[in-house]
Amino acid sequence: MLVVCYFTGLVIRTGIGHAFWRQIEKSLLQRIPGYPLLRSLTQRLASESEGKAWRPALAEIEESLVPAFIIEELDDGRFTVFVPSIPTPFAGAVYILSPDRVHPLNVPFTQAVRVVSQWGSGSKDLVAATGPKKAG
Repeated sequence: MLVVCYFTGLVIRTGIGHAFWRQIEKSLLQRIPGYPLLRSLTQRLASESEGKAWRPALAEIEESLVPAFIIEELDDGRFTVFVPSIPTPFAGAVYILSPDRVHPLNVPFTQAVRVVSQWGSGSKDLVAATGPKKAG
């Protein structure tokens, strides 16, 4: 099994193999519920993706700041924000918030996930890393 996985990885690194893999992803895997999310999270954890999705932030919920992740920016400037449950960073609630209630952070994705999974330990570093008011 290990040899098969190794050679599959070598083939996918070629131009033809990469094109074949993209076609499989597009026609089959993208149709599986949750696959795009899992792929995005895996890429962020592996630091392969530095896109705007899953950008760490602090969100104002009621009268508090909570660790969150910016999922997307809407056309009207509001943000779709995922607020994880403690200590499980991949379960939680989704909010649509105005830009003044979302404070992007200048920290790696993995650091924000670590704070959530460690019951909030390290939150002072997140507060210190508050970036500009508007993500983008």
